[in-house]
Amino acid sequence: MSGSGADGTNAGKRPNERLGSWFMRSGWSKGELARQVNRRARQMGAHHISTDTSRVRRWLDGEQPREPIPRILSELFSERFGSVVAVEDLGLRTVHQSPSVSGVDLPWAGDRTVALLSEFSRSDLMLARRGFLGSSLSLSAGPALVEPMQRWLVPTPAPEAQQEPPAPLRRGARLSGPELDLLEATTAMFRKWDAQCGGGLRRKAVVGQLHEVTDLLQEPQPLATRCRLFRTAAELAELAGWMSYDVGLQPTAQKYFVLALHASKEAGDKPLGSYILSSMSRQMIHLGRPDDALELIHLAQYGSRDCATARTQAMLYAMEARAYANMGQPSKCRRAVRMAEDTFADVGLDGEPEPDWIRFFSEAELHGENSHSYRDLAYVAGRSPTYASLAEPVMQRAVELFDQDDEHQRSYALNLIGMATVHLLKKEPEQATAIAGRALTVAKRVRSERVNTRLRKTVDTAARDFGDVAEVAQLTDHLTAQLPETAEAV
Repeated sequence: MSGSGADGTNAGKRPNERLGSWFMRSGWSKGELARQVNRRARQMGAHHISTDTSRVRRWLDGEQPREPIPRILSELFSERFGSVVAVEDLGLRTVHQSPSVSGVDLPWAGDRTVALLSEFSRSDLMLARRGFLGSSLSLSAGPALVEPMQRWLVPTPAPEAQQEPPAPLRRGARLSGPELDLLEATTAMFRKWDAQCGGGLRRKAVVGQLHEVTDLLQEPQPLATRCRLFRTAAELAELAGWMSYDVGLQPTAQKYFVLALHASKEAGDKPLGSYILSSMSRQMIHLGRPDDALELIHLAQYGSRDCATARTQAMLYAMEARAYANMGQPSKCRRAVRMAEDTFADVGLDGEPEPDWIRFFSEAELHGENSHSYRDLAYVAGRSPTYASLAEPVMQRAVELFDQDDEHQRSYALNLIGMATVHLLKKEPEQATAIAGRALTVAKRVRSERVNTRLRKTVDTAARDFGDVAEVAQLTDHLTAQLPETAEAV
């Protein structure tokens, strides 16, 4: 790392055996780890960081790096090994943060939720400019994550039992119905942009809008207005978390998801809370924690089973299947897939209006999730061709439907990549590279580090297993030239 003040003192240092152990098992060279750190730092906005092999060697020798390096290393090793690797597991020190800043076990109180949303969104905007986005955060998992989220189910006083603010203040701060409608329409617009363009294009705009809504919540508002503002804050915080997850800022994403769940509780919107929990569950699957994912999904199902629409319930069943697949439980996975399909067949029959946040879960998304469950089962079962064959027709249908959908381009790219992995499982490298090439075309239009990472991993797998196939070698060269690792989170 260039520049002074990059690392801590060297006095009395001894080799960092914990970091050395993780490093050896990763298979990375010192140069590769340095490149990974630099790329992640750019995504975080920490442009002052420039790590090299000599700096990595000094870390292994016992030198303690300063923030945000410990957090970056924690994220990189967590993703490499598919489970949460804490800063302390790497033998590194991190700056102590108060629970309100770094933890997920937060007070379930409206005023505190507003204050924390305001503080965190403001810090996100300010620290991103200064190059330290996400440096003070750590990921939570296991009981430390699941148990605090269970308090989402604890009843709160009904809105009518709460006291209205004094009438003079209420008149001075009142928002009109059209103004509230515009806030909600803007949130829907941001969600559409995310689906079309990926999380990297409008993330800071969403965070800025969230901060504006928290400013409104800090003013006296009528109870009905306050409820709508909390619902909007929850949707924006979930979207900020989703965009952060999409560009690789995992601790930041988790913090937004947790705050979104708190806001949804203040809004009294259980279906929205279940959707937020499903986003948290998806992140845990991504991080190799399917047990945590399943706990979160079951919490979502239990809390919304009497009020969620068929579309929302079908989505939750599909995520339950993903969790069971990654846990290696095929019978439970297939049962959840069937429940998702059967429940989706009831969509629209009750005539209830659908909230905008669940409209993404179309027939294409249903097939995409279920096919990925079968694909994941194939990997867990030792690259089973049986489960790969189950995944193929369902994935093919998802790809066909997304091909006709200009709005959900990121989902289209992810399902093309999924289809490529299915062909690799079936030892069909030529078909896999043809589909991965289509995914590359879409990926270049979408600002999504998640898409880019999955595509790179798929092509790396093809190169490792079928490196002598001409099409594979050609695609590897195209990927390096057309999708350089320069994406930055904004």
